[in-house]
This record gives sequence, structure tokens and C-alpha cells, in this order.
Amino acid sequence: MLDIKWIRDNPDAFDRALSSRGVEPKSAAVIALDEERRAHIGRVQAAQERRNAASKEIGRAMAAKDAATAEALKSEVTALKDFLGHAEEEERRLNKAVADALAVIPNVPLDDVPVGRDEHDNVEYFGRNGTAETAFAQRPKKRAYGFPPKEHFELGEALGQMDFEAAAKISGARFVVLKAGLARMERALGQFMLDLHTEEHGYTEVQPPYLVKDDALHGTGQLPKFAEDLFRTTLDHWLIPTAEVPLTNLVRESILEEKDLPLRFTALTPCFRSEAGSAGRDTRGMLRQHQFDKVELVSITAPERSIEEHERMLACAEAVLQRLDLHYRVMTLSTGDMGFGAQKTYDIEVWLPGQNTYREISSVSVCGDFQARRMDARYRPAGEKGTRFVHTLNGSGTAVGRCLIAVMETYQNEDGSITVPEALKPYMRGVERIG
Repeated sequence: MLDIKWIRDNPDAFDRALSSRGVEPKSAAVIALDEERRAHIGRVQAAQERRNAASKEIGRAMAAKDAATAEALKSEVTALKDFLGHAEEEERRLNKAVADALAVIPNVPLDDVPVGRDEHDNVEYFGRNGTAETAFAQRPKKRAYGFPPKEHFELGEALGQMDFEAAAKISGARFVVLKAGLARMERALGQFMLDLHTEEHGYTEVQPPYLVKDDALHGTGQLPKFAEDLFRTTLDHWLIPTAEVPLTNLVRESILEEKDLPLRFTALTPCFRSEAGSAGRDTRGMLRQHQFDKVELVSITAPERSIEEHERMLACAEAVLQRLDLHYRVMTLSTGDMGFGAQKTYDIEVWLPGQNTYREISSVSVCGDFQARRMDARYRPAGEKGTRFVHTLNGSGTAVGRCLIAVMETYQNEDGSITVPEALKPYMRGVERIG
């Protein structure tokens, strides 16, 4: 949620930021709502002051035996009390109107985010101080094959270890049943990622709830605008679309100490998405599922450290693909392609030889204080009495199902078997090839 004071002070910059995201200007409407709220608060304060003053004047009039003045003042105080009795409800209504308006406005992009309409305007990123040459030197190379590479679902079905028909009978479209070696490899990938992030990257592993309340999803920005993309239970809980939701909400309604920042959390959880806005997209295979596993990374930082933390989180996610020797590239998302709550986002896109294209496997975003305002998550700077909002970041480290797809397609052999990457062998209990 954006700061209404910043919007009042910077209406033109606010509207330009929204325009860069393809959203119509909203400063006039939001400021008008806030002016109505502020005017009402002013009237309430004036009424309270006048009520207090009139109450004192009644005493003086009574002491002077001025009955007429005392009765007039009593009538005035009664009217003021009646106004104030209804004013509290009106103030709640006006506060809610402003909050509701702000709740559906996306975050303001950072100045260095490329302006564009959609994914076609994204820009390849080679590191803060990097060049294409240094980036390519660090990233695993594309592999050459002496045969036409197959897509993951062709490989999995031929192995008898990826069953979409059985999943459809049980649950419908956009589900899969994995068996035997592929089921073990998916489990191995999740464990490998968790170990990497906890043992080498300093994240604290968390096992969070998979069911959350409205406030949690509002805090991270999925509600109210994106309810159709979520699954809701009959008891009014929501299935998490990503572990970002429970991990970030660990600090909601909290005041942290600056010395304890940054906080870094990771979790391996299932994620549940209705994919309401993606009808007809990626209908073959595992690329777009209603249920999938993901290792999530979340950081809570002081404002001065969030940009640096963003680069660090990107490097942590990249390390997964580097250890697995999977070719990838990094894209800076344009203003028109960024998520609702992000100030800036990097997408890691892994190369899928079966599809002969790059596909997103991780998004790493810095959100500034956008989520913190919605959650009321603050910290106390060292040596200061007041508090400030923390900055939040989140990223996939990475999507396990998509990583399985990339491993299958990258490590496929001509006979349809799949070689186990070196990094996964300790987790595969001696299995070196799935065939």
C-alpha cells in the first residue's frame, strides 16, 4: 500500500508511475477521498473543542444566574454530542474508503526499471556491475544434442513415471501424478534447494501453514484484487499461492530492532493457484499447474539495505541453476510486466531444449515498504525513539516443478533416459540414471 501523504505531495510523479504500468491516473480521485476524510476529521476536532468550551461556559452562565444563556449552551452541547455520536461511524467509513482505494493501486516502480507494456519490453540483466561477457562466463552453457531433444511430458510419459490421465481422473486438468524416479527427483530437488539456502546462504528454514486468513493475503497484496487466482475453502481460509504469504506475514503487526535485520526465511511448500487468467496457456505438461512445489526466499530489511539485498537474493536463486548446470538468463521486468506489489523484479529464465526456448523459473522482487504498510510491520532504528516501516523482498529459490522440467529436458539421453545431475546424486541414494 502506498503512502497517502506521498501521493498528496507528489501527484504528478504518482500518476506518471501508474501510467508506466498501464494504469490510468488516480491522484485526483484518491486525493479527493483523502480531503473528504481530512475535512471530516477537522470538523470532529472543532466540534470536540467547541463542546468542551461550551460545557465550561454553561458553568459560568449558571454561576451568573443567566438561565437563558445556559439553556442555549445546553442545546448547543446536545447538538454537538449528537453530531459526534454519528461522526465516529462516518470517520470509519471515510478511512475505509481511502484504504480500499489504496489497496488496489500497484506499487511505484524504481527509477531504473525499464518502461514497457509487457514481457516483450523486458531487458536482459547481466549483474549490477557486470557485462554480457562476464555473465555468460559464469552461467552454464547450452548443451548440444546429437538428436532432437524431447519435451518433458514426452520423456515422462514414455518412462511411465508422469501420468496426466490419472491425475485428471482424480482432480481434473492441470494436475500430474509423478512416480518412481521422477517423484524421487522432484523430492531431491526441493531438499537440495533447502540445504543450499540454509547451509550456505544464511536463510532460516520455516514450515508455515498452508491455509491463511484474509489479512495475510491482503498484507502481501494478493487480496482484494487477485481473489480469482486463489483457492478458497468452505471455512473461509485460503490455500497459499506461494510461501511468500505466510513467510512475510511472520513480521506483521511487529516492531523489530534494527540490530536483528535482515531477517531471511525460506520454506519448501506446495502452492495452489487457480490460474484463472491463463485459460488455454501451457495446457500440455507441468508448466502451469494448479498445485506445485516451490522453495521460497523472503527477506525483511532496513530501507537502506533493500536494493543490496535484492541483488543478493538474485545470486542465491542463480546458485541453484549454477549447481545443477542448467543454462539460464536473467531479465529485468518492464513496468508493464511486474507484479502488483513489486518495485523491481528480476526473472530467471531457464533454457528448455525440448521447447527450444527460455521459461521463467524464478522471480525475485523488492517491494519497498508496500507490503509493510499493509501489514503494519516496523522496526526501531538504532538510537531513535520512533519507528519506520521495514522493506520486504521475496523470490523463488526456485520453482521445484519447473526445475524438474529443466533437469529432464537438459539431462535427457537419446534412449529417453535421464541422467541425474551431480548436485542431486547425494539425494538420490545411488540412482544415477532414470530409465
